[in-house]
Amino acid sequence: MAACILCGRSDIPVAARLGACGPCFREGRRTSSSLAGRVHARTRAEWDLPEVTPRSEEGLACTECVNGCRMAEGETGLCGLRSNRGGRMTGATEEVGKVSWYHDPLPTNCVADWVCAGGTGAGYPRFAHCPGPERGYLNLAVFFSACSFDCLFCQNWSYRQGMHRPGGRTPQELADAVSDTTSCICHFGGDPGPQAPWAIKASRRALECAGDRILRICWETNGSVHPDHLDEMLDLSLSTGGCVKFDLKALSDPLHLALTGVTNRRTLANFRRAAGRTAGRLTPPGLIASTLLVPGYLEAEEVGSIASFIAGIDAEIPYSLLAFHPQFRMTDLPATSRQQADECLEAALEAGLKRAKVGNVHLLR
Repeated sequence: MAACILCGRSDIPVAARLGACGPCFREGRRTSSSLAGRVHARTRAEWDLPEVTPRSEEGLACTECVNGCRMAEGETGLCGLRSNRGGRMTGATEEVGKVSWYHDPLPTNCVADWVCAGGTGAGYPRFAHCPGPERGYLNLAVFFSACSFDCLFCQNWSYRQGMHRPGGRTPQELADAVSDTTSCICHFGGDPGPQAPWAIKASRRALECAGDRILRICWETNGSVHPDHLDEMLDLSLSTGGCVKFDLKALSDPLHLALTGVTNRRTLANFRRAAGRTAGRLTPPGLIASTLLVPGYLEAEEVGSIASFIAGIDAEIPYSLLAFHPQFRMTDLPATSRQQADECLEAALEAGLKRAKVGNVHLLR
């Protein structure tokens, strides 16, 4: 096992791409931020993305997410979608989305399957077709080919392969994909945030076409979207029985920067905002949190901190702890162990959360 280049520890997993251990990043150890910056610059360059956030004073500003790119002529934003061409913002718009989709039989392996309407029948008969799992119905899974983060452990990194493909899909095409047995639409990826205007318009169009039928609108997101877009996403979910699933990568901002290349300040503020909007709807819950249990980086101490943050807002918010599978730039780490998962679950419950569980148990080693 490689030793941490900052503190010399060799008793915990260290990803070769980062070179340093979770505790060093979590504590903001000297030089850890510059190390993380170099790592993400290299990773983004590998996918023809800007190595750092464009900050041209005279450039065009994009406000879709926390990155706040300001692009000079010819520059592209961190998400790889929007560019300044001839003084105009080009790329994904409200009418054209870099997305794909497929139908997934319910109940499906969703972050919220243990509390949502599709997985449990919660909210029946208003939001669910039956009082139990909606067998025989479908989830329309919408996969976005862009993200505002650069997670080194990304479990769905294949979204990057669609970033630079020409063309796109329209909101009406998504609405037309809704069948008579589609009972929910889940926007994920990548992340729907950089393309929130398209996702919101497409969801509204789908609901118009569905009429009075049950059609829940759900989101899986890193939470860095503009707050105004978040409010629109919440409106769609709360009115249809869907939910917003926040992936809380880390509570420590230095650790978050190391793992994702982006600050978590907007994510945490938006989570509080969402909790205030969803507090009155427990069944089905409108807000769910999740964390990927990355060995050496997201262990019991950090998970306990995240859980304390959630419990301090509302102890009833469901929290899913997801098993990690070696992916993307962290293929040299082990999968989450049963011991790590048990310790993290115990930490979440001790922090005061009333609803926490381990997901993706089939990946535990």
